[in-house]
Amino acid sequence: MAENRENLFDQFPPVSYDQWRAKVEVDLKGADFNKKLVWRTNEGFNVEPVYRAEDIADLKTTDSLPGQFPYVRGTRTDNDWLTRQNIIADSPEQANEIALDVLNKGVNSLGFKVKAPADVAVLLKGITLSAVEINLSCCPSKAVAVAAELVKLVKAEGCEDTFRGSVNYNPLRRQFRHGVEGVDTAAITAEACALLDTVKDVRGIRCLAVDSDMLANGGAFIYQELGYALAWGTAWLTALTEAGRSAAEVACRIKFDMCVSSNFFMEIAKFRAARMLWAQIVEQYKPECDCAAKMMVCATTSLFNQTIYDAHVNLLRSQTETFSACVAGVDSIVVTPFDTPYKRPDAFSERIARNQQFLLKEESHMDKVVDPAGGSYYVEHLTVAIAEQAWKLFLDVEEKGGFFACVADGSVQKAVNESCEKRHTDVARRKEILLGTNQYPNINEMAASKIETTGGCHCGCSTEKGPNALAMKRAATDFEELRLATEAAAKRPKVFMLTIGNLAMRLARAQFSTNFFGCAGYEIIDNLGFNTVEEGVDAALAKGADVVVLCSSDDEYAELAPAAFKYLDGRAEFVVAGAPACTDDLKAAGIKDFVHVRCNVLDTLRDFNNRLLNK
Repeated sequence: MAENRENLFDQFPPVSYDQWRAKVEVDLKGADFNKKLVWRTNEGFNVEPVYRAEDIADLKTTDSLPGQFPYVRGTRTDNDWLTRQNIIADSPEQANEIALDVLNKGVNSLGFKVKAPADVAVLLKGITLSAVEINLSCCPSKAVAVAAELVKLVKAEGCEDTFRGSVNYNPLRRQFRHGVEGVDTAAITAEACALLDTVKDVRGIRCLAVDSDMLANGGAFIYQELGYALAWGTAWLTALTEAGRSAAEVACRIKFDMCVSSNFFMEIAKFRAARMLWAQIVEQYKPECDCAAKMMVCATTSLFNQTIYDAHVNLLRSQTETFSACVAGVDSIVVTPFDTPYKRPDAFSERIARNQQFLLKEESHMDKVVDPAGGSYYVEHLTVAIAEQAWKLFLDVEEKGGFFACVADGSVQKAVNESCEKRHTDVARRKEILLGTNQYPNINEMAASKIETTGGCHCGCSTEKGPNALAMKRAATDFEELRLATEAAAKRPKVFMLTIGNLAMRLARAQFSTNFFGCAGYEIIDNLGFNTVEEGVDAALAKGADVVVLCSSDDEYAELAPAAFKYLDGRAEFVVAGAPACTDDLKAAGIKDFVHVRCNVLDTLRDFNNRLLNK
């Protein structure tokens, strides 16, 4: 019997983009389509509200399959990424104990910080090196000795052909972290050559680091991280091929340690674009094997957007980020534990961080699907758009002498710090939202007691920063400093919502003002409403209010605000919630404080802290 297959879409006529656009513009009732629905990204391009098949018809990114050059769809034909945990411990013996424990809990990639080359044997004692990816991070000056110890252990186990791992040689770390001036390219090249000679018998060791996660955690935009990462990798290729090394040898030793932020689709597109562009860069060096053009990426969830207050929201951020990374097809993932901003992660937070990856593997089966975003009109468009912006930055760096030269003169750090400042301003104005910090805070949370003092750099070097250092300042830092100052004050300020008049407007503005002043950690006193402003002011003073916020409608403010301000008579700070048409008249009457969506929340609250905490 013939199978009856009914195509439901045949019942509806096709709709062109122009028809859809015309209907949307009618629904917008005269509002500008581009201002309302087109998103201008920090990456320098516009994102439309909808994409169709014709939008990707001419894109070359859809022509290849997973595992095929230029690897936009992945370097593998599977998506079984490695679950990595970076071990934090007080001694090599303790680190080894923790590592052996977590290996029995599903981890198959380990990261260690190595203080002395002799510690390598202690760290890896009892670990089957052929079964686990081993990643060692150390001071650049110790990289060759650390690599030699690792190679010795690998050879002793006889797994030269099966071992996978890395020795993180990043000679730019001190420039980024401490602002050390100058980059000795000749010395770096010589040490890198020595490192390549040291690991030559173990093909699975990646030892030339591209640590673009430092840039991302310093506040870089997505296109900047990608553009600078490509330039950094190219700097390795150029310096070492000019020193007589083959392109394949160099490219196969480079490992990209990249960050992944909460911009879900943009991050998926970033990693796809990264593989595509890197493959094309390596191809220009004419390597002997195609495998040299494959980018190896470890993605670490962002620290820049993590917060001290409402810290469990960090779990939501890092889960989204982990999802982006696995969909994008990276090689390994590190989930930053949610309590990292304020203490050394404990057993609970590290367990949750591991489980965030296991959830995606064991419950969502994301390791069974290769490039699930491939063919998505939106993601394919983002991949090309981000690639174009990153490529422009890459070319600019190359024209200025290459990545090492741009780090030496501080231009890379300057650009990243400017982006960091822009993002902090966006957080201050709530253009970039940090849930629980600059929007919808838990007003009764106290965090000072949970913050532990950290020891700074693990290398034991100076914590001082020169003018060319990356700011490395989390997005929430300014709000956290503000709120911690409130906690440390002798008296916690009280903010009283004087709600009156139009029911819908007073409720909406009371909620807005609660969130606004809650970001400073003030005590909020809300109310059901008052019949007169005098009744409301008396109630506020009876509660010991330091700030009285008048919450009503724009039409009613012309009468209510001057009356309330006059009756209050300076006995507390007076604020109008909103930006009514009569603002100038109210200012003429002596009212100076207004809170509304166009305010710089941080600057406004700093002003109130100066007034209230210094009494």
